[in-house]
Amino acid sequence: MNRKKSYWLPAVLISLGLLLGAVGCSSSSDSPSPLAPRPRLKVATTTSLYDTGLWGYLEPMFEEEYDIELDVMYAGTGKALELGQRGDVDVVTVHSKAREEQFITDGYGLERVPFAFNYFLIVGPESDPAGIRGMTPEAAFRQLMESGSESFISRGDDSGTHSKEQLIWLAAGHKYEAVQEAGAWYVEAGIGMGPTLAMANEKLAYTLTDMGTYLSYKYRLELELLVDETRLELVPIVDEGDILLNVYSAIAINPENAPGVNIEMANNLIQFLTSPKIQKLIGDYGFEEYGLQLFIPCTGECN
Repeated sequence: MNRKKSYWLPAVLISLGLLLGAVGCSSSSDSPSPLAPRPRLKVATTTSLYDTGLWGYLEPMFEEEYDIELDVMYAGTGKALELGQRGDVDVVTVHSKAREEQFITDGYGLERVPFAFNYFLIVGPESDPAGIRGMTPEAAFRQLMESGSESFISRGDDSGTHSKEQLIWLAAGHKYEAVQEAGAWYVEAGIGMGPTLAMANEKLAYTLTDMGTYLSYKYRLELELLVDETRLELVPIVDEGDILLNVYSAIAINPENAPGVNIEMANNLIQFLTSPKIQKLIGDYGFEEYGLQLFIPCTGECN
């Protein structure tokens, strides 16, 4: 009796397994497997949007709403636009208006859509040894050039901040090539905004920074004081002037130039960033920690 059962039970289990397998195969043709990977959207973004944590805050909301995986690659504006030119990403979010407009004119992008702004700051030691406090940005740069004694740390990395710096030098009456050769006081770091701030802080030098990265960097250093004696010695020295406006825009990559672009989802991301709900979240982001807006939503002021 036991001998018969030992053959009968495996036979029944094998038959049952085959039956269930057949049912599974039949149902898989009718509906997608739950293990199938979600589609992906690739975004190249400027470092300030990433380093402040804004993308980390918005990314899961977009992924949940559109059931998609968002791949966010951060670099300076120059590198982000280069990725867009090659068709390696579906959308770019950057902050250099002239370069964005050229990017579109050259056929790489479809439309420049501003979604947030803040301002650049010239920061430096509280003692302000160059005596530029209260000046316009243009006058402050002229003073730094003429004194040639106080260090200025430039990002020097083809980023949006680096482009803005070059624009201010030009408005101050100096070609950038001349500034680069003006002396040891001018240092091109070739690094991101956070590391540039750290370098300027160590050397008690001046630098140009976006407001969002400055505030988040200051906040992180204050938290680290519990285990480290490093303090942020840099304070805003020049924070007013039309030229300091810093606008962030999203641009969908032109599918005619890059046929593999997910243009439908790229447009969804742009609509997401400019929707009333997300605009409010962008405006509120970081206020509790910093007491100031890191980013201001675009409600007509952006250009």
